[in-house]
Amino acid sequence: MGYSIQTIFSIIGGAFISNDSLTPEIQHLVYDSRRVQQGSSSLFFALITEHNDGHNYVGDAYKKGIRNFVVSKPIDISDLEECTIISVEDTLIALQKLARFHREHFHYPVIGITGSNGKTIIKEWLFQLLQDDYKIVRSPKSYNSQVGVALSVWQMGPQHDLGIFEAGISTVNEMERLKAMIEPTIGILTNIGEAHDAGFTTHQQKLEEKWKLFENADVVIGEHTLLGKIQTSKTIFSWGTEAGCRMQVLAIEKSVNNTTITARYEDEAKEIKIPFTDDASVQNALNCWCTLLYLGLTSEDVSKRFSQLHSVDMRLQLMHGINDCLIVNDSYSADTTSLKIALDFIKQQSSGLTRTLIISDFYESGKPVQHLSDEIAGLIQAYKVNKVYAVGEIGNRLSQLLKEIIVHHYTTTEELILNFKSSTFYKEIILIKGARKFEFELVARLFEKKLHQTVLEINLNALVHNLKEYQKLLKPSTKIMAMVKAFSYGSGGAEIASVLQYHNIHYLGVAYADEGVELIKSGISLPIMVMNAEESSFRSIVDYNLQPVIYSLSLLDTFQAYLIEQGLDSYPVHIEIETGMNRLGFGISEVEKLCTRLSNNSHLSVQSVFSHLAASEDPSSDQFTKHQALIFEQAVEMMKKHIPYPFLKHISNSAAIVRHPYLQMDMVRLGIGLYGIEVDGEQKLHLQPVATLRSTIAQLRKISKGSSVSYNRRGVVARDSLIATVRIGYADGYSRQFGNGVGKMWVKGQLAPVIGSVCMDMTMIDVTGIEGINEGDDVVLYGTELPLEEVAGWIKTIPYEIMTSVSHRVKRIYFHE
Repeated sequence: MGYSIQTIFSIIGGAFISNDSLTPEIQHLVYDSRRVQQGSSSLFFALITEHNDGHNYVGDAYKKGIRNFVVSKPIDISDLEECTIISVEDTLIALQKLARFHREHFHYPVIGITGSNGKTIIKEWLFQLLQDDYKIVRSPKSYNSQVGVALSVWQMGPQHDLGIFEAGISTVNEMERLKAMIEPTIGILTNIGEAHDAGFTTHQQKLEEKWKLFENADVVIGEHTLLGKIQTSKTIFSWGTEAGCRMQVLAIEKSVNNTTITARYEDEAKEIKIPFTDDASVQNALNCWCTLLYLGLTSEDVSKRFSQLHSVDMRLQLMHGINDCLIVNDSYSADTTSLKIALDFIKQQSSGLTRTLIISDFYESGKPVQHLSDEIAGLIQAYKVNKVYAVGEIGNRLSQLLKEIIVHHYTTTEELILNFKSSTFYKEIILIKGARKFEFELVARLFEKKLHQTVLEINLNALVHNLKEYQKLLKPSTKIMAMVKAFSYGSGGAEIASVLQYHNIHYLGVAYADEGVELIKSGISLPIMVMNAEESSFRSIVDYNLQPVIYSLSLLDTFQAYLIEQGLDSYPVHIEIETGMNRLGFGISEVEKLCTRLSNNSHLSVQSVFSHLAASEDPSSDQFTKHQALIFEQAVEMMKKHIPYPFLKHISNSAAIVRHPYLQMDMVRLGIGLYGIEVDGEQKLHLQPVATLRSTIAQLRKISKGSSVSYNRRGVVARDSLIATVRIGYADGYSRQFGNGVGKMWVKGQLAPVIGSVCMDMTMIDVTGIEGINEGDDVVLYGTELPLEEVAGWIKTIPYEIMTSVSHRVKRIYFHE
């Protein structure tokens, strides 16, 4: 369902700057030029955010085929031929007006969900529970923001008969606009917790703001005590233990793997069983159960559906697989919206690899088979997928539509597995995307490298979150160089760099040329500064267009001689000034000689001049930091007199961005802060840990008082004890210094001390008194539950050392929400 540009103009208002587009109907709304699929039928909204401006990307969107734009600032239209451009006062408000207009066309039930936690879980569980009864349109992933809700509502179509949308707010006066777009007929209030507390004066204010979503709803569903805090005449469907609840909870009985909930509804006792035991899942299930009862689903089949609920994994999982392949496992939902998101992710990470899609039928889309197949085929072509393996009826249709792509077609997943030949996959990025019933997790296992169960999980969304936290502190004109040296602090090279490149970082920094070469080979196109250039690396630097740091006159002379030998001019370099680190760089006394060499030098082109702060995180060294900055400014002023063209200057690292904002200059170098480590001690940012190192318990052993553990009998128990052997040792990067009770691991919500010496491949921990522990259980060595800073403190080192020590034999798994 689309609209003509004239209709859209009548809805959003504004003025035509030009009206030359030949697009018959607008089908797609776009605000990110990197995510354009069907440019010819898309409308680009140039949204302005705190740290970005969509007007800067109008040209990029035009190159990808978009010919229709909504802007709020003057733009250069000289190169935009056959385009329609509408100027409005506020592009976000215009987008939301269009979403509201579209919502008004549909009169089927719409469920609106808000609250501090659980919105996405409830939405996805309702989808699992109701997909056999309704053709559902829902928010992709956790699209619940001012922009996300508009894009979610735009998906509504006549082929659906139920909508489920989330609404998330972080401060007052935000819900009214979300409510106007969603206009739910059924409301669900999950809970009111501490998330986004900073945007509200009290919890009651937060509750009242969220309640605005339900202004026109027929009913609101939620926990009895919570709903009782609002004075309303609206119909309430509450659950709780109180006799006055619409559904009275009689018993909640938890076992090892599931929970049985018994409740009374309309004077009849009913029961469901869910395969979860945590309190949050119980509350989410009760909200879902009430929703099903309100919709009239009371059959015994409902209880069976609850027992088959599966956890909602909102993360795309990226891991290294067989034959130099990257595997993206996204089997959690099967619809075209999540397929677009997944294809966009492999586009970020493909880095020149062959793109392969393994896909099944999408039963829950609610779209006619022919229309669905056409849409999927269009996405396959738009994202330049090279190979397709299709399971189910969709294979025949894709074979007909994709004439230039080989489509391998199988009737069942078992048939695909039987015909699997690992040798046919080499240096590919493989997206596995299947409906739940096709059990594509079995397919994913075929591609797994056979490694031990210790893994380093990298949360790419946390990385992006941390980047945005630092961007909040920067002026719009300040560029960012992201430091990805040492395998991105142990987190992975190309995978991290690909995400940073996607989010418009200006530069990457590496320690040595071979690190930069690997990134270029992986498809990274950002300029890369090499901190430690040496004569043996000149060939690689030039061959791969890396940009070396020049830190001495001798290095300048040898590199210039190499450029002359190769017949190269204006080669980009960076100049390092020594101001107090006393490591590398030109001292202030050498700068005059340096300027003489650079003056009118046709072989070198200075891209930036920089220095290193020695103690920017330490308040007691602030005077020294100012002294360093003063020396640096003196050097820069001297160089400006001899270099006739502009160059960047930078001195700030992660800590200085926070503690010394006056030193932003033209660019900052963001390193350890990207990975969630606040080294400045200010705690001004809400950083998220990027890396979680985890392993599993190989064996549990009961030993008697006085028994020893591990080599040299250094661990002796003073009581009868239960010892767990964990699959990690110093060969994996877990230091021997953690032995004999110094280190601890997080098991079942408790800290368990290391006992005895850390072995090469195994470490033992004392789990005496920890209930419910089993062989195979998860163990966290650092991450969200156990901060890396605390772990590093136990052995009197810094997080950098812990992160970079993780062995390459430890499998890295990357997650993207």
